[in-house]
Amino acid sequence: MQALNDVPNVVHVIQLAVAPVFLLTGVGAILNVLVNRLSRVVDRFRVLGRSAPDTAAATQTEMIMLGRRAHMIHWAIGLCTTCALLVCMVIATLFVGSMSGVEVPSLIAVLFITAMLLLVAGLLCFLREITLATSSIQTMPR
Repeated sequence: MQALNDVPNVVHVIQLAVAPVFLLTGVGAILNVLVNRLSRVVDRFRVLGRSAPDTAAATQTEMIMLGRRAHMIHWAIGLCTTCALLVCMVIATLFVGSMSGVEVPSLIAVLFITAMLLLVAGLLCFLREITLATSSIQTMPR
């Protein structure tokens, strides 16, 4: 890619950066969902911490499950945040590479692939947290 010395080159780099920006928006939405779920887990943990002593066994079991859920959400947030940071690096690399006149397609590809793998891992942690949350629901007989 040529150095960013005229408007058409800038426009071309912006066009290349649009897809990662949309991905960044999606990852941000996922992070919002994860943070909300973590808030609910923390709130429930606090409520259980103030529960009556006569329900200690049931409370302890639920608190253990909430701890597992919080752990999975923590990992999902970390992985998705790292994914977002790598997507930002992809965008920055597109511009820096174009401005300097140095082509770095391999670096961009590695950053993007790594970001996608982290997103997949984060979504798998999210799926595990949902599985933990729904496994504790008592189903009513029909």
